Amino acid sequence: MSGPIVLVLRLITSFALYAFLGWALFFLWREVQRQGQSLANRRVPGISITVKHADDTPILKHFAQPEITLGRDPGCDIPLMDDTVSTRHAQLTYHHTQWWLEDLASMNGTILNDAPVTMPTVITSGDEILCGSTRLTIALSPNVVIEPTLRLEKHE
Repeated sequence: MSGPIVLVLRLITSFALYAFLGWALFFLWREVQRQGQSLANRRVPGISITVKHADDTPILKHFAQPEITLGRDPGCDIPLMDDTVSTRHAQLTYHHTQWWLEDLASMNGTILNDAPVTMPTVITSGDEILCGSTRLTIALSPNVVIEPTLRLEKHE
């Protein structure tokens, strides 16, 4: 083969390679943008928890975050002033479109609807959680979604 033909073939091959790389990077970039948009639009449904200490009046708390900790530690999302509750007693987590309750190796255990929690368990509206002598009642809102910016939005 002559030199000019080999040069042309090399240029065509180089152009095809760079065009393929550009096409692949464009589609990867588009997929990353789509995934980012999807994650930005992910919403955590609101959860309301009524906290009833042994002899106090009930306290209603609303949450929008996907993770809620319960315990005696003041840094917990729901601090429980009860000597029978561990520092970090239990945790509520939203994933796979459901709320889950997990006992965090507490000394006295966590009770869900009169049954001990030994592994992460799905919770529903109306469930009662017992941590020590503190009773918590769960209320999930299927129609109201609370975004991380704490804005209420009604779905029809």
